[in-house]
Amino acid sequence: MRRVSITIVAALAVMAFASVASACTDGFRAREIRQHRRIVQGVRSGELTRGEALRLRGGEVRLHHMLRRDLADRRLTWRERAHLDRAFDRQSRRIYRFKHNARERVA
Repeated sequence: MRRVSITIVAALAVMAFASVASACTDGFRAREIRQHRRIVQGVRSGELTRGEALRLRGGEVRLHHMLRRDLADRRLTWRERAHLDRAFDRQSRRIYRFKHNARERVA
């Protein structure tokens, strides 16, 4: 009986840890989607030139690869999470700067 209860407790702990890890990654995936939409919207509105859009998309690809690499072991350490946070923040600022500079796409 005792062995069964230890197994159940261990299984519940693993499930709780997995849900916390997935909650963290869901936040990064949501940021990835929002930033992609901002780039697409900038292209549609003419705020981003073709070159700017290509550079931003390259940054999105790098972020995606960074996220996949950090999740290869199916968990994010606090250092990996902080590093990803800073990288996503930098990309967000880059999107803002490109969308609000004086360049416009010529139709």
